[in-house]
Amino acid sequence: MKEKIILAVSLLFGIAALLLTTQYLKSKEADFNEEIAKIYAGAKKVKVVVASQSIPGGTIISKNDLALSSVFQSAAGSHAITAEDFRSILGKKTLFPLKRGDVVSWAFIEGGLPTGGGLSSLITPGLRAISISVGGASAVSGMVQPKDNVDVLGTFAFPSQESPGQMETVTLSVLQDVTVLATGQKIARQSLAQRNSRYNSSGYNTVTLEVTPREAELLVFAQKMKGSLTLALRHPTDVTWKRDLPAVNFDLLQNELPAINLERQRNIRHKKDL
Repeated sequence: MKEKIILAVSLLFGIAALLLTTQYLKSKEADFNEEIAKIYAGAKKVKVVVASQSIPGGTIISKNDLALSSVFQSAAGSHAITAEDFRSILGKKTLFPLKRGDVVSWAFIEGGLPTGGGLSSLITPGLRAISISVGGASAVSGMVQPKDNVDVLGTFAFPSQESPGQMETVTLSVLQDVTVLATGQKIARQSLAQRNSRYNSSGYNTVTLEVTPREAELLVFAQKMKGSLTLALRHPTDVTWKRDLPAVNFDLLQNELPAINLERQRNIRHKKDL
């Protein structure tokens, strides 16, 4: 009987010790997680391009080779390719093999980051870079960024066709589907360190566009006229082009406004009962 009591007491002590040890370990785990949370509190995450599968060196990169992943900026490296440059490396060749999940760096891509981060190497041969004065609301509240596609609208004072000798205000689409190369001093394909520097985080009042030589002349002339230029931001995949958009003046606004609103409700809001 005495041996059974001793055995039972031993088991109780063993269970108690196990419970206390488990509780202690959970407490330490909670403390550890709390310290980890403190370390990463406020740490910035960025979306970067990663290899979605193993990619041999010398491979022409396709969309299926890449994916996006959110990582801490400190782990990404300053030359990691960010989400906004995803399409920029399609069709380029890898210099080194990549394993699935590896963060893709400009150093792994043929051509790499332009020397010194300059703008000239980003311009498509045959095209030109030209800066226009635009900022604030005219640049979609400053949210237009390098690699975005925009339409350029202009508002000018033209001689009135209806009232000779008088001027009238006219708004028209100057250019459609234009690529933005830079906003202020911030250019596409900068390193993460450059993108997040205090200098580049400030606002801007100029936007640099990639245009043909003829379009460059047109924009220079438009800037010299009495008026202003405004940007309309597009979805990244939208390459549509509208033919024969009318110039908007007071008469058109007054006469066509009901038809414009009807078109919106039918074609955008898909209200079939109108």
